[in-house]
Amino acid sequence: MGKPTLPNRKSPYTTIAEEQEAAQKLCEEKIKAHLQNLPYLLQKLSQIPDPRDPKKVKHQIAILMLKGTLIFLLHVPSRRQANRELTSPQLLENLKALYPELEDMPHQDTLNRFLKNTDVDQIEDTYISLLKKLIRKKKFRQLLHKKRYLVAIDGTQKHTFHRYTDERFLRRKTKEKDTHQYQYYSYVLEAVLILSNGMVLPLMSEFLENSPELEAIEKEEEWKQDCELKAFYRLAKRLKNTFPRLPITMLLDGLYANGPVIWICQKYKWDFMIVLKDKSLPTVWKEVKGLLSLDTKGKQRHKRRFKGRQQIFRWVNQIEYEYKPSNKKTKRYLNLHVVICEETWPGTDKEDNTVTKKSCHAWISSQKIDRENIHTRCNLMARKRWLHENNILKEKHQGYSYEHVFSTDWNAMKGYHYLMHIARLLNELALHSIYLIEYVAELGIRGFIERFRAYMTHRKLDQKRLRAAALSPGQLRLELEGRWQRVAA
Repeated sequence: MGKPTLPNRKSPYTTIAEEQEAAQKLCEEKIKAHLQNLPYLLQKLSQIPDPRDPKKVKHQIAILMLKGTLIFLLHVPSRRQANRELTSPQLLENLKALYPELEDMPHQDTLNRFLKNTDVDQIEDTYISLLKKLIRKKKFRQLLHKKRYLVAIDGTQKHTFHRYTDERFLRRKTKEKDTHQYQYYSYVLEAVLILSNGMVLPLMSEFLENSPELEAIEKEEEWKQDCELKAFYRLAKRLKNTFPRLPITMLLDGLYANGPVIWICQKYKWDFMIVLKDKSLPTVWKEVKGLLSLDTKGKQRHKRRFKGRQQIFRWVNQIEYEYKPSNKKTKRYLNLHVVICEETWPGTDKEDNTVTKKSCHAWISSQKIDRENIHTRCNLMARKRWLHENNILKEKHQGYSYEHVFSTDWNAMKGYHYLMHIARLLNELALHSIYLIEYVAELGIRGFIERFRAYMTHRKLDQKRLRAAALSPGQLRLELEGRWQRVAA
């Protein structure tokens, strides 16, 4: 791919001077949004121990991290393209207005070698320290749900390989004949923050990885790889240690509807809404159906409309569920609260005929359900979990190249992943800034980032104005109502 093209829109400007001024203002506002937090990140990242020979170091760590962040910040899809586009003389000139100490841009191989040999977990630690700083300064205070932070957790596949590169990658047998016997892949459990304006911020990642000892196992039936549930237990412990007093509401899918996960949430004093599938916890379902059949007066039934859908809620509180932990001799007992939502709404079939469509959802709640809280817990909290699924699709298919193999080295692969999360945070904060709402509304998210990338890499901008914007970025002010909410309204 070559030079990025601008979105195919008719220019609203009548003169070249007007277009140049519009480009200058767009870049200034985006740079101001980024520089609220980027200097803090680069300063922290520069403190990572440098494994390189001091006599051979040409680029400081901060410059390497800046180059790595720019790949994802500007939606550059690969290392090769980054070497072409992020080394342009015009981009270097524009960046020098922000970082006068910058002499040239490092090659991607330099960054890759650095990530191979350094402790990349410190990159994620730096990212989390920024999140903690934003939380401590109450930047998200007006975007919470009942003064609680919604945290959604879900797993996704990242890369696949047909050749062995590291024992830590997961593996599976291929079904095709006359091909590679195994396929190797990486899988990540992602935790995100979901805010009321629709903004989704990466929170923490837990990579599923095999231990080196597994390579010595020959019998396939004895091969036990890392799995998503094991990764959840590790991730939950890290979350609690990192945010010990943060009021959290967990939003989890049906995989986590089991005794150990619920017990951990209760142990950590986390609120939760967990999807309950039809075949999960059969003893709980049996009791729910039995108790609902006795509710002949409809005391545990509630009707309402939500976004054009007719909803009927039914619920049962205080269901006793017992399970036996694998490493314990005694059983544990949990009190569960279950809510079921049946929905109907008008739609059309394949022949364009008007039909009534139906769906049914069920959740396990950490709090008792009643008519006063059922809308908040189900519609405004539990349903927000789909924003995490949408977030993963965005990172995969809308500019962040989540599935691209930036490096086959395990350590470097994780480093690029954490740099992607840094860029995603900076972009999300900028795209939801009140100063950029009109630009994003006009161009769309990807169009806006593509235009900013084209201006920075190929247009000569006023260096003095860029420097002034860098020296006085102002304050971070986020929109309180998301674009998806305005569309729904």
